[in-house]
Amino acid sequence: MVLAAPKAMKSEGIIPSEVPVVDFSGERAEVAKVIVKACEEYGFFKVINHGISNEVIAKTEEAGFGFFGKPMLEKKMAAPAYGCKNIGVNGDMGEVEYLLLSATTDSIAHISKTISTDPLNLRKRLSAYTEAVKELACEILEVMAEELGVPDTRVFSRLIRDGESDSVLRLNHYPPIINRDKDKSSQITKVGFGEHSDPQILTILRSNDVGGLQISLPDGVWIPVTPDPSAFYVNVGDVLQVMTNGRFVSVRHRAMTNSHKCRMSVAYFGAPPLHQTIVAPSVMVTPQSPSLFRPFTWAEYKKATYSLRLGDTRLQLFRNCKR
Repeated sequence: MVLAAPKAMKSEGIIPSEVPVVDFSGERAEVAKVIVKACEEYGFFKVINHGISNEVIAKTEEAGFGFFGKPMLEKKMAAPAYGCKNIGVNGDMGEVEYLLLSATTDSIAHISKTISTDPLNLRKRLSAYTEAVKELACEILEVMAEELGVPDTRVFSRLIRDGESDSVLRLNHYPPIINRDKDKSSQITKVGFGEHSDPQILTILRSNDVGGLQISLPDGVWIPVTPDPSAFYVNVGDVLQVMTNGRFVSVRHRAMTNSHKCRMSVAYFGAPPLHQTIVAPSVMVTPQSPSLFRPFTWAEYKKATYSLRLGDTRLQLFRNCKR
């Protein structure tokens, strides 16, 4: 693994391991089985042969590093889309700076004018990337639905394709933590983005070749994820856990810093419209598996998310009292 576990964190149980890998060029039925199993056991998997061009990926990474390389005063001009160290409004902090924007053409066009001397070029790059990862997310969700036996295989993806989807694109930049000790070879690792689950439906994540991402298993063991710039990583979000009636697990994860190199990740968070009521399809609810969660809108859940700390568990607030 690229990221060595720091001595101070051994008690947490950080164990090198490999995450499930989905070859998207494979036979569809087999791909579906691997995806569903990964979502049940990990809530997380790696996608290779995803069909998104290297050019689209490279131009987005170049745009991200170009922005984060600007002087701080220039970056702050992009506020509130730009943030540094503060994560949310409830006091959570991390060794990270970020750019957060709605995954819509208008939002991307607006922010491009604010942060770039060549806004048309930046808009084209970010829009092409956003559209590509959205399509990947939708295809994954439709494959999931098929394997789960849901008659309407677009029941999940339709929420992301909706013109009022609340999906967002987030670029995270984790600068290296400089080691000022005499032993320059030692690794200093700090929390870049603290432990949490993603509240949305599905996350499509890609980073450069620097490690830092870790996922948590139900037994509390943390698994460092080996970076692969040619692949995408997929997280099950809270909403998808609800819509599969608990069959899929919303993975808890975090990002750690690196002493020697900066890490940049780009995450697409596929989310439903604010007014959308979140319920599991009827096929996911049976006498043997009664509904675990009461119906709620994405606006309600989003409000609950922002009212809590980053690492707080939110789903328990929406548990069905009949259970």
